Amino acid sequence: MARPGVRIQVVEFGVLVGLALLVARAVQVQILHGRRWAEEAQAQRTERIVLQARRGTLYDRHGTPLAVTQETYHVGIAPNELRDPATDGALIGRRLGLTARTWQQALRRRYAYFAGPYSALEVQPLRSVRGVHLESVLNRFYPDPAVARATIGRLGDDGLGASGLERTLDSLVAGRAGAAVVLKDRAGREYESPARVIAPPVPGLDVVLTLDLELQEIAQRALDDALRHMDADAGDVVMVDPATGEVLALASRQRDGSARPSAFTDTFEPGSLAKIFAAAALLSLRRVASTDQVSGEGGKWRVLGRTITDDDPQPSLTLADAIRVSSNIAIAKFAARLTPGEQYAALRDFGFGALTGIEFPAEATGRLRPPSEWTRPSAASLAMGYELSVTPIQVAMAYGALANDGLLLQPTLIREVRSAGGGLRYRHRPEPVRRVVSPAVAAALRNLLRGVVERGTGTEAALTNFPVAAKTGTARRVVNGRYAAGEYTASFAALFPADQPQLVLVVKIDNPHKGSYFAAQTAAPVTRSMLEQALATRTVALDRARLSTAAPRAATAPTDDDGGLVPYVVPWPYQPDSGGVGPRRAVPDVAGVGMREAVRTLHRRGFRVSLRGWGIAEHTWPAAGDSAAAGSMVTLFADPYAAVRIRARGPVPPRRGPRR
Repeated sequence: MARPGVRIQVVEFGVLVGLALLVARAVQVQILHGRRWAEEAQAQRTERIVLQARRGTLYDRHGTPLAVTQETYHVGIAPNELRDPATDGALIGRRLGLTARTWQQALRRRYAYFAGPYSALEVQPLRSVRGVHLESVLNRFYPDPAVARATIGRLGDDGLGASGLERTLDSLVAGRAGAAVVLKDRAGREYESPARVIAPPVPGLDVVLTLDLELQEIAQRALDDALRHMDADAGDVVMVDPATGEVLALASRQRDGSARPSAFTDTFEPGSLAKIFAAAALLSLRRVASTDQVSGEGGKWRVLGRTITDDDPQPSLTLADAIRVSSNIAIAKFAARLTPGEQYAALRDFGFGALTGIEFPAEATGRLRPPSEWTRPSAASLAMGYELSVTPIQVAMAYGALANDGLLLQPTLIREVRSAGGGLRYRHRPEPVRRVVSPAVAAALRNLLRGVVERGTGTEAALTNFPVAAKTGTARRVVNGRYAAGEYTASFAALFPADQPQLVLVVKIDNPHKGSYFAAQTAAPVTRSMLEQALATRTVALDRARLSTAAPRAATAPTDDDGGLVPYVVPWPYQPDSGGVGPRRAVPDVAGVGMREAVRTLHRRGFRVSLRGWGIAEHTWPAAGDSAAAGSMVTLFADPYAAVRIRARGPVPPRRGPRR
């Protein structure tokens, strides 16, 4: 049996060893691994959360939101935290739209979650209720998803811009996310204490686009109607302010109804649209006089192993005639007076074969080969708009140079950039690229284009009260590197008005199957329709004072055919009605339709319009069915709730006096 002293020594040794191990473990935990254990403890008691930044709003030029960020909420409820389940439950159920059964099921859970999403207005009364936990989520919202969809673009799953302007402007509108720390108990539940903000989120900048919502809607509707009636494969519409380079409307549609930015990305051979640029080179270099004539060759001309034909043969033609009737033979003969370098330089100066510089991803450059790559027929082909591929935006800017006294501008979709507080950070100013032709030559070219609408291939685009300058273009389509049999692209470029143009409008229709494929019968009427509607609106960016001084064309006798020439438009500023100026005709029934469509219908019937109210058309004075002189004033009464009343009361007989 061991002696007591030995036993005491063994115990003491064991205690010392235990203390040594304890100290070693303490050193390991507190010193060697102290930081790691502290971080784990911190992680269990706190959580770092990301505070989303509000993405900047995209507006049209008049301040109408096109893309906005809305704050919505998911709602979580901890039933055991509610102070008064009955009273709180009634409020929660009412605000979240829950049935009594759904709420009873929620009370039996440890934590009930309702994804919603719920608006800030819906959850506002719940903020003070203990046990209700709100999770804020910022969502991108497009008030009218169909408006300029291809241009504006969309966000990707990561919340960043994936296409269109959302992608181009991502660095401006995305903002910078913030961070905060919240406290949690040992069960992982957040305390009801405010989060400690480490870095506040920085909202993105707001961007005012150059797009005009009214013109955009007009362009989209007109293009949709055209594709449907012509059974066409696709189409594009571009509207530009030639004085600033600001793009006012961009519409692109495919046969299946989808929209992609083909006005920037898809190229086509412009055909006769390019003849005016050959004329620009000839006039600038003084290679042709106004009295110079060439033979029309009876409509067929064999040259360099190919036959050039004209659809409207003329015995002889001046340069003005060549543009007016769109003569292939005459323009090819006149263009032979240019050297290949001069012809190439003219097209290059107008911006073809190069990026326009617009703020849009994946813009196509088109194709313009240098003279070293030309073949013998290339000069004639280029003069007629072949062996050249362009985009609609390039055509719009090239014609914009003619409207802007020969100065080519860089196009833009960005009008202003503003901070979240409204402070101006950027304002667009016109950015000249180069002077293409002199002001005198530009005026002469506009006069040539005016003749196209007044006496040539573009008469279907004519308006009576305002002169229009334009050019038609019909070209064979290239499919898989070859000209496709029986497939054509109809295009039309217009300057409105012809004197001091304020609007450049380009229409392209791909492969119309119904009716004629010529631009004179397809793209030109679409242009006229859009100009009518633009004149009927009040907010479109046109200087009405300058329009009122434009010299009208000589009016032709109006007819009852709605598809004919539009005899009258709204004068600006308004002048008192001068009484009947034409034959009497029936006032159409426009009750129940939108104001813009009602005004357009009355215009097409030859009446001027005076508006009373806004919203939905209710009735007119003179009443529907009554007769009135063409050119006289029809008062249109409108009300935002007219459609409801019209449906409720059924058909209404023609009124014999205005409603007081």
